[in-house]
Order: sequence, then structure tokens, then C-alpha cells
Amino acid sequence: MTFSLVARSTDGRTHGIVVASRFLAAGALVPAAEADLGAIATQAHVNLAYRPQGLALLRTGVPAAHVVAGLVAADPERDHRQLGVVAATGPGATWTGPHCRDWAGGQTGDGWAAQGNILTGPEVIDALRDTWLTGTDMPFAQRLVAALRAGQSAGGDRRGQQSAALLVVRAGSGYAGTGDIAIDLRVDDHPDPITELERLLALHTRMFSRPDPATLLTLAGALAVEVAGLLTALGHPADPTEPEDALVAWAGMENLEERLVPGRIDPVVLAHLRTAVPHVPAPRSPA
Repeated sequence: MTFSLVARSTDGRTHGIVVASRFLAAGALVPAAEADLGAIATQAHVNLAYRPQGLALLRTGVPAAHVVAGLVAADPERDHRQLGVVAATGPGATWTGPHCRDWAGGQTGDGWAAQGNILTGPEVIDALRDTWLTGTDMPFAQRLVAALRAGQSAGGDRRGQQSAALLVVRAGSGYAGTGDIAIDLRVDDHPDPITELERLLALHTRMFSRPDPATLLTLAGALAVEVAGLLTALGHPADPTEPEDALVAWAGMENLEERLVPGRIDPVVLAHLRTAVPHVPAPRSPA
């Protein structure tokens, strides 16, 4: 009832899972991941114990194929299970029990595993694979979601759509650097869940991604005057020579604090600030 991709970044530090299903809240059941360790997707007749048990095996340095073999060997219901695992190094591994409903199967490669059941056909997994492999110029999370979109475009779950989810982990990449969960987004019940997941990822990227240092603008001169005027119009009175305190206050209200850099301004923040001030039309000249 589900198709998913578990994957590792090129540098080996980021792991993630993306999943879609005609099932309520698949993101609550399918994915598990731990930074610098690996990622797991359990689906079909889900066995939630695979998640902690699989991560425990990965902590011992067991490769993905051995994690899959160990989990299914100890499970009397393995013929109804589907599983994908990626470790910190090496190829991914997947399992599709012979009693999973057609079409069901998976593929693996270096740092990834794609699998699905009750699909329109193997072309769904082919599309996941091809989009993942050719998307090396994309950010990791966007690359995962693009692969999911390709799988859906190729047919997806043959019963339709309902939920989708994205989980990405990397050491120290959580909010304010206080955790390892970089992204954890779920669309639990929606007529077009992948489109909604794409929207949420774009919103998450705008709010919580660190700015590109090469794009930062110095908050001084005419730009500082403009920023101070915009902030003042929004109810955050600002000194045109030192608008930073007001900028911090406004950005916190807009959930953009992760994009702040002392003495500089991120173009993403500046664009949001400019659009936040209602346009006031110029007064008409007397007739």
C-alpha cells in the first residue's frame, strides 16, 4: 500500500526517507532514522519493531543487507513485510515478502533503497530510482521529494493517494543546532499529499534553512534605511543606522530567526520583509 525511498547523501552524513501511500498517516509508521547511522522504512504489513531493532543493529556496524536479513529472519510474518535499509556506508538493502500484494518489489544501489507494494507496476520503482540517481545537483530533501513525485507520476499506489512524509536527519542540523532531525514533515490525509508535502518543504526551507553566506547583504547605508522603514511600518520602530534589534524582533515573530546573521541580511528575509508591508498607492493628483 506504499512506496518509499531510503537514502544517504553523497558525503554520507545525511540520511532520509520519503514515503507516499493510500493509507492514513503513513509517516507515523514507515520511517526511522538516526544521524550518522542510517535510515529504515517498514511497510506493507508494517512491523514497528523493525525501527528500533534495525537502528540497534546499525549501531553495531552491521551493513544494511545484514540488518534486513536479521530482521526478517526473526519475524514469523516476514512474508507479509516490506523493508528498506540504508547504513552509514555501502549499498542499501530491501526485502519484499512473497505475500505482499502486487505489484510489489524493490531496487537498491549505493546509498539507496526503493520499494513499494500495491503499485501500478515496476515502473514506479524505476521512476524513483532514475530521479534519485539523476538529481545529484538538487538539495538532499528536494531530491527525495522529486523522486517521490516521479514515482507518483509513473502510477504510484494503484489505490490512489492519501498521505506522504519526509524525514531527514544530520548531526547538529536540527532547530538552532540543538538536535539531529533536520526535517520531519507529514501530510496525514490529503487528496494530493505529494503536492502538499512539496509546499511544506518549500515553507520549511524558507523558514529554517541556513542562509548561503555568498548571498548575504551588508545591513548598512541605503539598505539599512529601507529595512528600518519597512520594520517601522510593520510596528517595529527601527533606527535607520542600526535596524538590527528591530529586525531580530520582527524575524522572531515571522519564524525566520534561523536565517539571521549579525550585521547582514539574507535576501530571503529581505524579500519576505518587502512583501510583508502592504502596498499603499500614491495619492491621485487633483482633477
